[in-house]
Amino acid sequence: MSFKTTDLCDEYEDEVQIAEPLFKDLGGVRAFGGEIVTVKVHEDNVLVRGILETKGEGRVLVVDGGGSNACALVGDQVAQIACDNGWAGIVVNGYIRDSADVAKIGVGLKALGTLPKRSRKEGKGFQEVIVYFAGLVFSPGMYLYADEDGILIADRDLLNA
Repeated sequence: MSFKTTDLCDEYEDEVQIAEPLFKDLGGVRAFGGEIVTVKVHEDNVLVRGILETKGEGRVLVVDGGGSNACALVGDQVAQIACDNGWAGIVVNGYIRDSADVAKIGVGLKALGTLPKRSRKEGKGFQEVIVYFAGLVFSPGMYLYADEDGILIADRDLLNA
């Protein structure tokens, strides 16, 4: 995928929304984008993994973990599952672990940071819901574009218009 968020901002200024600059680039792919799929969880990554085990078809999973710093919601195994199943990327309003290994996996990944503790495994949460963080409203079916300069969302696919 070849684009720059700066160029998308310039060309589609009235159509894009920009996330607050809270996220670190942690995956092996720096520029990624696609249709948004959402999940809302609290210190439990069972639903995150379950979604990423499905065919990604170039989509982006937006994980609202409430910004909790009690545990990581994505690690190397989950990132590899995302890569293997064709997900373009993951944006986590929370933390990840296994960062050195995750950085070598061919999937985009932005998160608030890293910490070593794993999440609970209860399967609680909500899929395909509207989530709110970083000053934005992420709805399933919107499009997300991310690179080293930040995260943008739009109501439509800006790359294949």
